[in-house]
Parts: sequence; C-alpha cells; structure tokens
Amino acid sequence: MRCWWKVRIWDKNGKASKWSDPAFFETGLPEADDWTAEWMRTTIQFDQYSYPGPLFRKEFTVEKEIAYARLYTTSLGLYECYLNGNKVGDELFTPGWTSYQNRILYQAYDITQLLKAGRNAAGIMLGNGWYRAFYPNNRKEADIDHLDVLAQIKIVYNDGTKQIVTSGNDWKSSAGPVRKSEIFFGETYDARMEQPGWNTIGFDDREWTATTVANQPKHIIPAPDAPPVRRISEIRPSGIRITTEGDPVVDMGQNMVGWISMYVNAPAGTTIRLNHAEVLDKHGNFYTENLRRAAQEIIYTCKGDGPETWEPNFTFMGFRYVKVSGYPGEVSPDLLTGIVLHTDLERTGSFSCNSELINQLQHNIIWGQKGNFLDVPTDCPQRDEWTGWTGDAQVFAPTASFNMDCAGFYTEWLKNLAADQHNDGAVPHVIPNVLI
Repeated sequence: MRCWWKVRIWDKNGKASKWSDPAFFETGLPEADDWTAEWMRTTIQFDQYSYPGPLFRKEFTVEKEIAYARLYTTSLGLYECYLNGNKVGDELFTPGWTSYQNRILYQAYDITQLLKAGRNAAGIMLGNGWYRAFYPNNRKEADIDHLDVLAQIKIVYNDGTKQIVTSGNDWKSSAGPVRKSEIFFGETYDARMEQPGWNTIGFDDREWTATTVANQPKHIIPAPDAPPVRRISEIRPSGIRITTEGDPVVDMGQNMVGWISMYVNAPAGTTIRLNHAEVLDKHGNFYTENLRRAAQEIIYTCKGDGPETWEPNFTFMGFRYVKVSGYPGEVSPDLLTGIVLHTDLERTGSFSCNSELINQLQHNIIWGQKGNFLDVPTDCPQRDEWTGWTGDAQVFAPTASFNMDCAGFYTEWLKNLAADQHNDGAVPHVIPNVLI
C-alpha cells in the first residue's frame, strides 16, 4: 500500500513550522498471501549439462489511464525482466545470492513509464546464477533441474481501480541465445539464436512452449536490505600484446571484477573466446593455473549481419588480462571495454599521505573491496574457491566499513548467516553455506 506523510518541527520557544509538502512510501509484499502470482517454469526439457537460459513472454492489455504501476519479481536462478522491449531497472544478478532454502529475495520496480495504453508485452530471461551452480571447491555437480520465476505486476488506474498481471501457466516459453551461464565457468552465447522482438507485442510465439506452475515457497521472500549490484564504471584497455605463444592478450591496466563489452564484426558462425586472467607468467604468457578449475571463459558465436555489440548477462570474472581467440580480424583496443561491477556502495572514507607506496596500498584495498563485494563478501573473485568465507569477512569488516557504507550490505549477509547457522550455534565456513 502507499502511505502518505508530512512533517513539521518546533523551535526552542515552541513555535511550530509550516507542514512540509506531503511525501509517501510504499509497503511491499511481506506476506505469502500478498503474492497472487504463481511460481512459473518452462516445460522444455533441457539437457542436464547444458542448461540454456529459458525465455518467457506474455501479452496483456492496459485498460485505462495509469496512475502508477509496479513490478515485483524474484527467481530461483537469476532473472532479467523486460516490458515492451525495455529492460526493467538497472540492477544486476537479481534476486541475489542467499540461503535459498530459507530466504529468496524479491525486487520492486516502478514500471509506470514502461507501460502504454492498449497491448503490452512482458518478457523474462533466466540464468543459472548461484542457484544452479557447480561449486568446484565442493566437488559437487549442480543437481537442480529447473529455474523458476515469480512475477507480479500491479497497475493502479487514475480512477482508483487496480489490475494485477501474474506469472503462471498462461505464459509461453522458449530456449534463448544464452546456451550456458555459470558463475565460475562463464557464459556461452549464440547470437544466431536470438529472437528479435520476443519481448514486444505482436511477436509470433506460436512455436513457443507452454509454461507450468512450480511448487516453490512464497513465505520466505523478503525484500533486500543491501543495495543492488550495478554497472559502476568502464575501463578502456591500456595495451595489447602478442605473447611468446602467439596469443593476443588485452591488458585492461587494472585488476578488476566485472565483464567485457565486446564490439566485433565477423561472419555468421564465427566463435570468439575470451579467457580472463589476473597475471601473466614470468615469460609474459597468459597464466590461469591459479584459477584451478574456474574457467572464466566467454564463448560467443556471431550472427553475422554486421557489427555486433554484446556483453554477458549472468556471469562475471576477476581479471586484468583477456586472451582473445577465434576473432578473424585484428585484435584492437576498440574491440573490448571493461565493465566494472559490484554492489553499489557509497564511499564514506578516504585516506592519503605523502607516501606513494602507502597510497598505492590504499588504492589496492579499495579495488579489492570492489572486487569482493559483489552481492556477498567473498575471499576472492576469480578462482574456484570464491564464496562468502566468514573469516575473511570478519577480518576485513572494519576496513570495509571505513571505506564504504556497508550497513545494508552486512545486514543482508548476516541474515543469511543466521539462516544457515547450526542448531548448536556454530557458524559454517561460508555464507551462504554451499559446502553442504
């Protein structure tokens, strides 16, 4: 519901000010009964070891003049939502990494400006994320068959009436161009499988498959305390080298966490591989042994109808160097742009002194925090052990809280810790506890 409020103040003599202009806040969906939507999944039977990201779509009619509209959504897996071809919000890796058996976060979006009179189209794309991940340090295969999504649109009209559009078995689904997305291993994308207009009205979805209702809980879906993950900045390459092994390697000039935005022009079917690493070996060659079993690899197949600009949807890497394989043209600095991603925390503290060495140390600490504060506090952002190690989080918390406003970030993570804490009070090694 929408709650209106205004405020006034009194001075030391008891004289009251004028009332402020009215403002409002909105409550969310705190109870299971607030969700009239149903959990939804595709009926497509994917190969267990490929796990392509499914697409969902539904058309609906806006009947009158809108006062305001909201979208509430969550998923088991990661989601991206679209309305009339436009991505909803700027948040990434939603709904976030939580103790899924105890807590599944949801997000709320103002979609008033994305709707129009008459027919509208909603689209959702899912990726595996942390929910259906193979955690290499646990030596356990992902054994989850389906990704599920819960979505509810609330439209409030100027005359006070409401309309609710929900996920359920009246949507349609299809396989999409994301052929595989994996947090540790990377993303495989085949641009030839794109379906232009799939999230707009009038798209021909006669070949799409039905959806079904999934039996997932609604009573463990709180709103997040932490700020979302966002695109924070861009980095242009500082140089390109050809290693002694003959590999073209792009140097971003800064050890960063995020992904590469790629601009290419190649024939249809051309497969380009991007491998990511933090360092080169003593001979100047690309070095990935420290990653152990984490591949950090992008595999992109071109559609071939002119220049293509693309970046991943559901994975990220820790890297400074990018090895480019399979590109038929010259690898130039214009090919790649680094996109820095992390939880959008406000800087609250700074430090500098007359020692350039110490200043460089502080610079490294800030970038280390950026790289390891992507949704949960992790120990590293690149090799196969990165998870929310509690010892690392505890040691770094005072420094982190000096550098940035971490109140909501740690509040959210500590709720996962409480959810995963053992009955005898012991705390698992990592939170969320994936080493089960």
